[in-house]
Amino acid sequence: MSTEEDELWAVVGDPSRRRVLDLLLAHGEATSTALARELPFTRQAVAKHLAVLDRAGLVASRHEGRETLYRVRPERLEAATQVVARVAARWDARLDRIRRLAESAHREGRGVSAAAPPGASERPPLP
Repeated sequence: MSTEEDELWAVVGDPSRRRVLDLLLAHGEATSTALARELPFTRQAVAKHLAVLDRAGLVASRHEGRETLYRVRPERLEAATQVVARVAARWDARLDRIRRLAESAHREGRGVSAAAPPGASERPPLP
């Protein structure tokens, strides 16, 4: 995984930041104060999350009077989506290999039975 992918996972791995992104997508543009009204944390916490998202290039800001309005940068979000899709494809391939190995082991009789442990039929019954 590249450094860019690692940084992206660190940013979007936080559920609070994902919630901020979701709200921005729903509203199009919003201030940290407006977002904080819909979140279970303070405006200062929202501002910190927005700063992290801004450094990652996932949001952009503009000033209107004394307010700072934030919006999602769709081109960067699309790039982030592509990173996530690449990682998901790698995991799908890994899981598919594991499934094929398990099926092969099962067909060859190397699978472990959950019903009875090995040698269970050889044990004498309990009194």
